[in-house]
Amino acid sequence: MTTGVLLMTYGAPRDERDVPEYLARVRGGRAPSGELVAEIARRYRVIGGSPLVRITKAQAAALERELGESYRVRAAMRFSAPTVRDAVRDIAGDVEALVGVVLSPQWSDLLMSGYRRALEEAAAESKLPCRLTGAWHEQPLFVELVARLIREARGSLERPAILLTAHSIPRRVHDAEPGYVAQLRQTADLVARAAGLAADEWRFAFQSAGHTQEEWLRPDLVELFPELAAAGARSVLIVPIQFLADHLEVLYDLDVAARAQAEAAGLEYHRIAMPNDRPDLARALARVVGVGQRDWEASAMRVIAP
Repeated sequence: MTTGVLLMTYGAPRDERDVPEYLARVRGGRAPSGELVAEIARRYRVIGGSPLVRITKAQAAALERELGESYRVRAAMRFSAPTVRDAVRDIAGDVEALVGVVLSPQWSDLLMSGYRRALEEAAAESKLPCRLTGAWHEQPLFVELVARLIREARGSLERPAILLTAHSIPRRVHDAEPGYVAQLRQTADLVARAAGLAADEWRFAFQSAGHTQEEWLRPDLVELFPELAAAGARSVLIVPIQFLADHLEVLYDLDVAARAQAEAAGLEYHRIAMPNDRPDLARALARVVGVGQRDWEASAMRVIAP
C-alpha cells in the first residue's frame, strides 16, 4: 500500500504584491485595510520574504526519505500555494490513502479544523480515504529535538533567562477550548524537563498576539523582559515550542520586534535554532505518520470485519 502524506501549515505570500490577496484568504475573504497590508508587507520586507514554503518542501522531502518507497510526501499550505488540493492532485494517481499532519504539534479544533476540511474535500475529489493525525506534542523524538536545541543554544551563555513561547490566542478561544493551552503548557514542561532545566531557569510566555480590541492570553514575552533584567538576568533565550520552521512569527515577531524590546530592557537576545529540515524532525514526523497509518488501517479493518 502506498500512502500519501501531506505536511500542512499556514503558508505565506509569494511576494509583496501577493500580500493583499494572501491576507484576504487568511481573513476568510474579507479584504484587509490598507494599513494592515502596508504593515504586513513591511514586515515581510524586513525579513527578506518568508522562507516557510521552501522549508516545508524541504521537510517533506526529508520525511519521504525517512519513510521510504511506500510513501509520497508533499507540502500543503492552507492559505497559499501549493494548497492542500494542489498537493492531493499531485499524488492522487500514485497513492491509495492519505495521512495529513498539521505542522503544529498541538491541536485545536477551533483554530485548525480548516486543515481537516481542506484535506477531506481534496481527498473526496480524488476518491481517497484520509486521516488526520491530530496532536503529537508528546512525541518523544520531537520533545528531545527541542531540548537538544536548548542545550546547544545555552552552552555559551551564562545562566540566561529562558522563555518557552507559543502563539497567543484570544481569551474567548481559550475559554471555549482550554485543552489547547493545556497542551502548550504540557509541551513546555516536557521540553524543559528533557533539557534539564530547573524550575527557576525558565518560564512560559505567549507571543505574536493580534492587534485587536479583544483580550489575548498573557503574559506576552516582552512584558517579562524588564522583570527578568531587574532580577539580574543579563540575557534571554527564546524557545518557540509550537513552531517548526523559520517564518514571520519567528524572524520578525521574535528576531526583530522582541529583540528590540529585550535590548531596550538591557538583555542580550538569543533564540534557539528552528527544527526546519533537520533529520531529527523527519524521524519524529515519521513516528507521527506511522501512528496515523496504523490507526487508519485498524479503522479500515474494523469497518470490513464481519
